Amino acid sequence: MNCVDYEIRELPDRGQIAVLYLNNPDTKNSMTLEMGMQFNRALSDLASHDPQIRALVITGKNGVFSSGGDFGLLSSFAGKDPEENNSFMESFYRLFLEVRNMPFPVIAAVNGHAIGASLALALACDLRYFTIDAKYAFNFVRIGIHPGMGSSFLVKEVAGLHHAQELLLTGRYIDGAEAQARGLCHAALPGDQVLQQALETASEIAGAAPQAVRMLKHGLYANRTMEQAIVYEAASQAQNYTTRDFRAALAAIQKKESPVFEDC
Repeated sequence: MNCVDYEIRELPDRGQIAVLYLNNPDTKNSMTLEMGMQFNRALSDLASHDPQIRALVITGKNGVFSSGGDFGLLSSFAGKDPEENNSFMESFYRLFLEVRNMPFPVIAAVNGHAIGASLALALACDLRYFTIDAKYAFNFVRIGIHPGMGSSFLVKEVAGLHHAQELLLTGRYIDGAEAQARGLCHAALPGDQVLQQALETASEIAGAAPQAVRMLKHGLYANRTMEQAIVYEAASQAQNYTTRDFRAALAAIQKKESPVFEDC
């Protein structure tokens, strides 16, 4: 059964963007091994697409983003030894967290509830739009386990240690409005507007210089000090200056027009 599918959309003068859907209505898009493998294969396909995708939107079908870890999968761990579970969990996380390694920006259009591992997946994306009245929680401690899917790192990275302490230690449920107030998402919107906002942002990103955007995505996560940042920025700009896209931008500025970037 296909529980992940995607489509590629052509934008006039802006190349292509993609939309990837979580689609397992029987389990409210819970995160199974099968879904993880399909998700990872889809990411690999999109990363190698020619011409290069300029942005990816991830969302859910069936009026929900994802209910998080699959109950059947979670139940199976109780009868296995720690070494086997440890090996499985590391591999399982990486199937979904490959979003961080995509060469283009990834936008989470969280069009409904997102609990546990699925909320961590959203935080691993570069941009996030939540549903204002949906429920969000890192509920791991409430079901007797340490937070997973990178959440103990991602919440600190996105919202700061003080929010990570409260949300992870309590497993508290919050709505989209509170998630925005805590810095977990860029906007909280009515459910029927979330995907459209993500698509508009993807289109905006697609209108920028693709090489510069790809380099920026890498640098945002790789550079942890000011010194690392300035070294990386200088090297990246040095390459950008040699592109036709940069020359096209200079010409467009002189003509007071918007540049059209061809990724070359």
